[in-house]
Amino acid sequence: MKLDGKIPAGTIAEKWSNYKASQNLVNPANKRKFDVIVVGTGLGGASAAASLAELGFKVKIFCYQDTPRRAHSIAAQGGINAAKNYQNDGDSIYRLFYDTVKGGDYRSREANVYRLAEVSNQIIDQCVAQGVPFARDYGGYLANRSFGGALVSRTFYARGQTGQQLLLGAYGALNRQIAAGNVTLYTRTEMMDLVMVDGHARGIVTRSLLDGKLDTHFGHAVVLATGGYGNVYFLSTNAMGSNISAAWRAHQKGALFANPAFVQIHPTCIPVHGTAQSKLTLMSESLRNDGRIWVPKNKEDAEKIRAGKLKPVDIPEENRDYYLERRYPAFGNLVPRDVASRAAKERCDAGYGVGTGKAVYLDFQDAIKRLGKDVIEARYGNLFQMYEKIVDHNPYETPMMIYPAIHYTMGGLWVDYELQTTIPGLFAIGEVNFSDHGANRLGASALMQGLADGYFVLPFTIQNYLADQLSLKRMDPAEHPEFKTALEQTRSRIDKLFKIKGTRSVDSIHKELGHIMWDHVGMARTKENLEAGIEKIAKLRDEFWQNVHIPGRDDTINLELEKANRLADFLELGELMARDALHREESCGGHFREEYKTEEGEALRNDKDFMYVAAWGYKGAGKAPELNKEPLSFEYIEVKTRNYK
Repeated sequence: MKLDGKIPAGTIAEKWSNYKASQNLVNPANKRKFDVIVVGTGLGGASAAASLAELGFKVKIFCYQDTPRRAHSIAAQGGINAAKNYQNDGDSIYRLFYDTVKGGDYRSREANVYRLAEVSNQIIDQCVAQGVPFARDYGGYLANRSFGGALVSRTFYARGQTGQQLLLGAYGALNRQIAAGNVTLYTRTEMMDLVMVDGHARGIVTRSLLDGKLDTHFGHAVVLATGGYGNVYFLSTNAMGSNISAAWRAHQKGALFANPAFVQIHPTCIPVHGTAQSKLTLMSESLRNDGRIWVPKNKEDAEKIRAGKLKPVDIPEENRDYYLERRYPAFGNLVPRDVASRAAKERCDAGYGVGTGKAVYLDFQDAIKRLGKDVIEARYGNLFQMYEKIVDHNPYETPMMIYPAIHYTMGGLWVDYELQTTIPGLFAIGEVNFSDHGANRLGASALMQGLADGYFVLPFTIQNYLADQLSLKRMDPAEHPEFKTALEQTRSRIDKLFKIKGTRSVDSIHKELGHIMWDHVGMARTKENLEAGIEKIAKLRDEFWQNVHIPGRDDTINLELEKANRLADFLELGELMARDALHREESCGGHFREEYKTEEGEALRNDKDFMYVAAWGYKGAGKAPELNKEPLSFEYIEVKTRNYK
């Protein structure tokens, strides 16, 4: 398939303006004739639904939670990037663009990233107008702090609750449109399939999580805002319900899946502490502004700490290895996430880890001495409280223990400049698409992308598609054959799961998949390990379809059925991720192949052979996917080896 990114003409700074000046629009009287379905109520979905309804479109929005406020966007802690340059420290739209492309290791689409940086400033104005309580400095101006991969302070924040506050702002805008009758909200409702009519996305099949009722909904266009797929690893920082199923249904219907192997390992997470754990907890990257990361210089000290014979406060300064400051003096503790994660793994693998051996220290002793406890508490108090509740250690008195964990996913559905997938009428926004972050996402850019797509990009681009759909009348799903067929296929899939009547629980299989993914498609990958992982995933998928046990019925609340439906898709996605990682014979960003690294152990890209987006077409479970390539070119940035030293 030839991929058309639909990149507008003009210089990089003119492309978005040129697009908006020449696109097709829908006049106000016609907007109310269109139905738009939005799946997901996080920052991307809520902002898109509110904005589209404000324009006059009729919107249906769906979430599996009991309220949009429980979308996983609420878990984001540290902040949101924008190029306001309030600090007067040299920031600009171009520098945010440059840092984002460089941070993604030159594997993102240049035009999309510049647009993201360009509209970032509008997001802050929008959110302030909504009443989002951003932190402010002494003079009353909005405060900024630094995040990894940047030499400027451009991250706006609300203590360690930025995602929650931004989501409440979007939720307020969404509620206004619900009250006005322009948005219909469906809670506790999960998308089960995408409905195609004459090659276009025209609706979805849903299941009520309360009574199991299957239903169909028509839309002139469908927007997926369903987040990432980190839970393929079972243990991740994602909410336990986060899944890939909506996007995977689209993939099975013809939407290409791009760069699935690009998964972010976040360096600042509370380490795994037991076999019965169901998820991991993130400690915001913002903590690396004032916290210093170290391990003991001497293995003997590390061994004594692991044995409980020494405490971290017993290690004198001269016997501490601040390894990020040592290896990357220009950026220090604020190197990008992929770099910090690999460095932590390297120290722990070499025998210097603390705790169980899979942890390093994040120490605030110097910051408390320099700034005072009150200042640190004002900046990070809720994060410190969260850590103490989980670990039962007071981080004001003893260093936090952290270790890398699965977090964000840069891969996702392939979209063009208009955020439209390879299925006409199907759009993907936020983390569910691949477009802006390349092989590694800079911290505080997820919230930026979700709100940029929802508030300021999709409301323009979707009109370019809908303007040609005026002749399409609203369909009655109860009467249309394509909707009936999709409904029956969903019912058949559920019946098939119940008929297995095996002996293994869904979680036991999911945990096994998680171990396979972490061991074979995790922080470090090799050809042999990936090939072995593909075989193991295929066998586990067979085991699932032959031996999973789902208790209860399908006409009531049934969490095991929900998890089984999602796990079936993870088992297919996991193999695609491994195949994508196997085919990409280079190291870049979060994708690290042990065979391709510099003498200093850093990622070694292969720009000659792999400077493209790998967009995969679905050919069936267990069958080799079809590789499609979108070449990447960089006219406004010099492509070079990343250097944070």
